[in-house]
Amino acid sequence: MTGTVVVAGASGLVGAAAVESFAAAGWDVVAVSRRVPEVDAGVRFRHVAVDLRDARATAEAVRDVRASHLVFTALTEKPGLVRGWRDPEQMRDNLAMFRALLDPLAPGLDHVTLLQGTKAYGAHLHRVPLPARERSPRDDHPNFYWLQEDHLRDAAAAHGFGWTVLRPQVVIGPAYGVAMNLPPVIGVYAALCRELGLPFGFPGGAPYATEAVDVRLVADAAVWAATAPAARDEIFNLTNGEAFGWRDLWPALAEEMGIEAAPDVPVRLAEFLPAHADVWDAIVARGGLRPLPLDALLGESHFYADFCFAHGVTEPPPPVLVSTVKIRQAGFAGCMDTELSFRHWLRVLAERKVLPAPGGVSRA
Repeated sequence: MTGTVVVAGASGLVGAAAVESFAAAGWDVVAVSRRVPEVDAGVRFRHVAVDLRDARATAEAVRDVRASHLVFTALTEKPGLVRGWRDPEQMRDNLAMFRALLDPLAPGLDHVTLLQGTKAYGAHLHRVPLPARERSPRDDHPNFYWLQEDHLRDAAAAHGFGWTVLRPQVVIGPAYGVAMNLPPVIGVYAALCRELGLPFGFPGGAPYATEAVDVRLVADAAVWAATAPAARDEIFNLTNGEAFGWRDLWPALAEEMGIEAAPDVPVRLAEFLPAHADVWDAIVARGGLRPLPLDALLGESHFYADFCFAHGVTEPPPPVLVSTVKIRQAGFAGCMDTELSFRHWLRVLAERKVLPAPGGVSRA
């Protein structure tokens, strides 16, 4: 079974991947975002340009859309990222965006997929159970996840559609200028280290085990959830299927970027990278890269990198590891090698001339 799916936040990290995966599976795809999503050539979709923060404009923009499914990946974050995670205004804004699109579409929908993450378990606030499982009681803290999920459940009950919540951890992909994506940050850092003659050492703090998930896996899970009976009205954690440590991964990242890995060099990337925006501009001009100013390339992801890398943390933080048994038992068994995921997307960013190719020479 296929139908017409609206992908909200279609120019973002998960949104663009969802556009590709649903189109490849034969769906009619309506991509809703301010910018046209960057996807592989030949991917067929209709783009609806609208800012979800404008509820009236959103309702008008989708007035003639006859959607059977909605995949909501849109997100708004405040500058500096992490401090916004506890901001009530940001929570209200994310709920308002969700309502602006869901409410006019709800009467015709069969299914909605919504994204959350490990903040659902309070990972940004306190130690979480090991592993974190979907059946745990809702963590009692203010979170826009709960605001959106409650509205989703109410709308589903009123209109009779099914829903699925996916909780991916550290999504890896090619999107740049977004709130939370690490490959562009790592690639820029490697290029600046090479240009400045600095060692490319791991810039973070105390070691810990973590997990990540390739954006292709998230998109494929959304396609599966759209029609799988076992996914209806369920919440699923989602990872690549393995744990890793940043220090253990770092030599592979260095190799992929064509720079020698060095011993640890603690660096606050949220300060270091913007301070060298002029150096990046020179790298772009000399290498024939896309003329992207550094702030447009990074978005808020350099703040996310400091958070993920535990910069400034001297004692190992509690690991945030989630169980993915539930989604596998429900029928989605996709998995990926995390090292190969990072290598793949760094290569894609070089091929798209967002990052320099290994060795610092842009690919033709």
